[in-house]
Amino acid sequence: MQTITRDRVKEIVSNTKGQFFNVEFKKRTTGELRNMTARVGVSKYITGEGLKYNAREKDLLPVYDMIAKGYRMISLDGITKLKANGETYIVV
Repeated sequence: MQTITRDRVKEIVSNTKGQFFNVEFKKRTTGELRNMTARVGVSKYITGEGLKYNAREKDLLPVYDMIAKGYRMISLDGITKLKANGETYIVV
């Protein structure tokens, strides 16, 4: 297991190039710890309208939740663990 920073999380997730990854994070609204299997780069169900705000400015990571079959936003501040590309990372 490796220890990484939040900035490195963005880099690792973008390098997954659409592959599945697991992320453990605290929800911003309730503080509940949650696990999610997700992907980035999914374009299914996109209407072309776009977001009304810039997710990156709010430190949010837009992903597609593979279990719930929908788009979700993960707070980068709340990420505690990431599993991607066969590696497990602890986020500090």
